Amino acid sequence: MLSNTIKELATTILNNQSDIAKSKEAIDEIHKHFLEITKIADLGDGLQYIAGVPTASGMALSLNHAAACLLDYQRSTKFLNGMVSLIREKQQQHPNETINIFYAGCGPYAPFITMVAPLFDPKEIQFTLLEINAASMQVAEKLITELKLTDYITEYYTADAVTFQIPNAEKYHILFSETLDALLYRESYVPILWNMLPQLSKNCAVIPNNVIVQASLTFPKQEGKDTKKEKKAGIILDVREAVKVNDGSKTLPESFAPTTINLSGEEKYNTMIVDTKVHIYKDIWLHRNESSLSIPLEMEIAYPLDAPNVTFFYQLKPSVELKLKN
Repeated sequence: MLSNTIKELATTILNNQSDIAKSKEAIDEIHKHFLEITKIADLGDGLQYIAGVPTASGMALSLNHAAACLLDYQRSTKFLNGMVSLIREKQQQHPNETINIFYAGCGPYAPFITMVAPLFDPKEIQFTLLEINAASMQVAEKLITELKLTDYITEYYTADAVTFQIPNAEKYHILFSETLDALLYRESYVPILWNMLPQLSKNCAVIPNNVIVQASLTFPKQEGKDTKKEKKAGIILDVREAVKVNDGSKTLPESFAPTTINLSGEEKYNTMIVDTKVHIYKDIWLHRNESSLSIPLEMEIAYPLDAPNVTFFYQLKPSVELKLKN
């Protein structure tokens, strides 16, 4: 049975955390099976497959782009490891209970069901899926059916996670929402947490657990040294800190409070680097350049300075993006 093949490949990924070549090989094999079942490659380049879907705040990925995320190898490896580890932790905390998982933004492959479910019994875990892109949800349902994983699914919802009211929200042990990009650009991870966390139990865990956007300043390369010296300059956005002010009664703001980075100092800085640090679970992080989610923005600092300060703010309306304040 194909689900057993996926189970073996997922186990290979989990057993080869430090060997990305072996992990990559297993992910490529999974992707090949998913392509054969879904026929995504045969769908063509119609607008419904290549265009993002606007949400109440941000954009959801197109079907094709969402499917390609599986091939972000470190990302898929670390998210799989985090998801399975968290499920096992919840099983210890809640013995003899079914662990209920709400999956917001599953895309066409729903990889953290289709790779995770075969590792467990349906009595152990149950998933509720939500996806705004109807074309992606249709493909995900087909894939789940072909893999004979329907016994793991409680409900499918085609809706906007930014505004969705979760039925029986208190029952969920885990919220999974891998709806983000580097610098938290465009996608809806932040608005989704703003909407959903107040609905869920305080003991409900989230994957990814948090995202921190952080600035560093680099000094010019010193003679004889290959690497630049870096100094942390400040946290621009800590998502969990930003959204915890919402108790469920507040509307999503147009932006969060600005953060100012001071560029003046005894030494002249070379560049400012803005990193997206993705905390998945416990000690599992996506670090700089490990994934498309953690590609840094590097800006050269020109002297003399026009102004000693640079101010960032994270905008949520009318578009979702990190901006510099004039």
